Amino acid sequence: MDPLSPEQRSYTMSRVHGKDTKTEMLVRRLLYRLGYRYRLQGRDLPGNPDIVFRSKKKVIFIHGCFWHGHDCRSGKKRPKSNEEYWLPKLAKTKARDAQNQEKLLELGWNFLILWECQLKNKDALIEKIRFFMEGKADD
Repeated sequence: MDPLSPEQRSYTMSRVHGKDTKTEMLVRRLLYRLGYRYRLQGRDLPGNPDIVFRSKKKVIFIHGCFWHGHDCRSGKKRPKSNEEYWLPKLAKTKARDAQNQEKLLELGWNFLILWECQLKNKDALIEKIRFFMEGKADD
């Protein structure tokens, strides 16, 4: 049983956005400070990547651990209500992500997935981004 009323649940779910999220803004500001310039929302690419570097043929996805099924504590949480709806939906998201990543590779693009839980360690995040962008961990 959902502890929230249908109105409360509707309001809560309406607050979930697909772009300009807090985590996405954190990564975008960090990329800009590191000197990387990018485009947003690659709608013409498989999976609609959050951040696109066209000249380098690289994209970054910023995934929420719960929504995309990361193997961290948040990603392993399962809905307690309406499981018959949510479990298949979350499984389809994982399958679609894998399919889109495969298509990107076929098109010659490299991708980096940044998980919500990884954004807490700023030094590790910077190292991961630099390694992806330049092929080196530190300067």
